Amino acid sequence: MMRHLIWIATLLPGTAFGQAATGWGNVGKQDDKGFSWTDPLWPDFWMAWTPATFALFCGIFGAIAFVAVLEVWKYPDGLERKGILGLTTTLGDRLFITLLGSAYIFLAWLGFVGQPIWIPLFIAIAWGIFVFWKI
Repeated sequence: MMRHLIWIATLLPGTAFGQAATGWGNVGKQDDKGFSWTDPLWPDFWMAWTPATFALFCGIFGAIAFVAVLEVWKYPDGLERKGILGLTTTLGDRLFITLLGSAYIFLAWLGFVGQPIWIPLFIAIAWGIFVFWKI
């Protein structure tokens, strides 16, 4: 037992010096990591906009704008279709069903599986293709 304590005592100063060089002395200092998808774009802003949330909202609003342009210029009477669910839907309805279903796909994946979220991304894209094709 005493032999083990001697070995532990010889290791303790080494760990203290190692932490002083790399660990606790650098706690308050910021290091420049480069680009990160999770760092805030504007640190003092009221909402934590990260590049990922910014890209998501730009994609959603871009899709809404694209569907609006299609509804106004290309299909002014609306592109109504009765799909396999028996619903009569327009492009905007199908976009809404796609976005709502994608949100549920991601929430279910995070709830049951967790990360990574690349697989539900492909499932959500397939869901969107299915909705615009069949519903």
